[in-house]
Amino acid sequence: MVNDGKIWDVEEAEEKLTPKERVLAALSGDKVDRPPAGSVTSLATLEMMKATNAWFPDVHLDGAKTARLAAAAYEMAGFDTIVPYFSILLEAAAMGLEVKWGKVMPNGDITMPYTAQREGIFKEPEEVRIPDDFLERKPTKALLDAVNLLKSKYGDKVAIVGKAMGPWTLSYHLIGTENTLLLTKMNPKKLHKFIDIFKEITIIFTKALFKEGATIVVIPDHTTGDMTSPNTYKEFLLEVHKDIIKRLKGPVGLHCCGLTLDRMQYFVEAGWNFYHFESKNDAFKAVEITRDKMALFGNVNNTMTLAFGSPEQVRMEALYALQAGVKLVGPECAIPTRVKLENLRAIVEVAKKFPNLKDVKLKAQHNPNWTPPLKFEGVELKVKL
Repeated sequence: MVNDGKIWDVEEAEEKLTPKERVLAALSGDKVDRPPAGSVTSLATLEMMKATNAWFPDVHLDGAKTARLAAAAYEMAGFDTIVPYFSILLEAAAMGLEVKWGKVMPNGDITMPYTAQREGIFKEPEEVRIPDDFLERKPTKALLDAVNLLKSKYGDKVAIVGKAMGPWTLSYHLIGTENTLLLTKMNPKKLHKFIDIFKEITIIFTKALFKEGATIVVIPDHTTGDMTSPNTYKEFLLEVHKDIIKRLKGPVGLHCCGLTLDRMQYFVEAGWNFYHFESKNDAFKAVEITRDKMALFGNVNNTMTLAFGSPEQVRMEALYALQAGVKLVGPECAIPTRVKLENLRAIVEVAKKFPNLKDVKLKAQHNPNWTPPLKFEGVELKVKL
């Protein structure tokens, strides 16, 4: 056993790829100079907002501010990805949902976007009409403008991540979460109709994001383990997701929070290029299910490790993920705004040093009911560093 801190006294790997090349190579299973570090969900902190003078809630509807804040993940933290989307409600707002975009509280805390229309805005599938100007409406146009600005600035250097909500998540927003879940049992035929319509929103927006310059696009669709069963995904989304992927030209992946080991085989079957997953899922078990069939992104804990932990704790979780076979290491989901830059940079440090950390073996236990789920018991070295 050795003092954990000593394991980081190794050189960084020589970088031969651009961030974009690195992300695409990792996604395809090709050889990389070192693993990419980044995320496909929101990366915005108070430090970043202050440095860029781009603050919530203004950024949500302003493409230039969105781009400026998003670029901080690359410019300030050193991530290989830039993700210009900081909520989950842009498409729903463009469809007519009333959204409160949040505000800065007197104590400095920031409230996130939300809607008071918890039962959505549609009662019947026949009521849904995708507006002709859907892509020109302020919420969706802001994101498309941001992607275009980022592509113009960074060209082919950095991986720009687009994000388009999936039909299940859109159902939560547009007909209500409770109504969606009730329909799975009470009127599944009706829910299938809604899902088939909302699928078109996902496809329209994803195509537009690729057109504006997105390198990859993530589609969050929250059939999470705490709300739905694996059979729910199989019954309502498996074929829908296959169709979405078939109709898109470009690398697309799924984000789904929660414990999802019991449905990852279906995510593989759907044909996703990558899956961005949460820390409740043990990285080694996840890779066992998906190896060589779907790349895994993530899964450093947000709520405790990144928000309140030390850089050393972050480094240990990042190394654990990479040793398991995670292809792009980073936060498990949208990060809390209180996360410090030093913790994000700790992820990058591990990614850069990982090729020279092959002789390090972590000893850890994983339990999805713990917060964070990983507890480290020590470090072993095969050879002396």
